Amino acid sequence: MTSGWRTQRLGELVARELAGLLLRDLKDPRLRGVTITEARMGPDLRHCRVFFSHLEGPQRGQEALQGFASAAGFIRSHISHALKLRYAPEFQFELDVTFDRAARIDQLLRESRNRG
Repeated sequence: MTSGWRTQRLGELVARELAGLLLRDLKDPRLRGVTITEARMGPDLRHCRVFFSHLEGPQRGQEALQGFASAAGFIRSHISHALKLRYAPEFQFELDVTFDRAARIDQLLRESRNRG
């Protein structure tokens, strides 16, 4: 097992490296408009949950999940080599809807102020 600061730091490095991969190497059109919001490494460093958002909303985010699934082997290999990891982590990609929810709450608050 590793300490919390190490898993957090490694998660940040994975997120940064994956963002670079999206810009440079991953040419899948389903991954255009994707932003990596966070990567959380498991305590054993063999699993990583990657959260992402899509500029065009949740519908396109579902398509991006398919793009990540088809590129998973390449991503796993590249990141384990780039970060010199002993084990190549298994990636689980999840659509991050936090920003969409925050925008919806903001919209509802504005509407309630305008009515009142």
